Amino acid sequence: MEHIVTSNPYFGVFVLFLITFGAFTITTIAARLVSRALAAKDSEKIKLSVYECGPEVTKQPNRISPQFYLFALLFLLFDVEIVFMFPWAVDFKLLGWFGFAEMLMFILLLTIGFVYAWKKGALEWHNIK
Repeated sequence: MEHIVTSNPYFGVFVLFLITFGAFTITTIAARLVSRALAAKDSEKIKLSVYECGPEVTKQPNRISPQFYLFALLFLLFDVEIVFMFPWAVDFKLLGWFGFAEMLMFILLLTIGFVYAWKKGALEWHNIK
């Protein structure tokens, strides 16, 4: 008589999930410990030193504009949505007028989103001072 847990068809997947989760946790902890042990603690002096006859290095604030993230997000959004048009183009004849109407609605939604982002100024580059 087989045990109910081991006779489940997804038992192997569950075991692999547990092993993967354990390996990921152990690897993450080990990488953190090794990197902290090997990291140079006083490298700031070397980074700020003058190399040969170069100019004096000044430390600048490490601030990244949120505009970069907004551009990237909009690019991914519209890029991924455009990728959805390729399967539609392959089966265009098979889908008929219903598929054509669906794609028109999809393009309309893309256009509304694009105009909204444009009107909000998300596509304009702002200088940070």
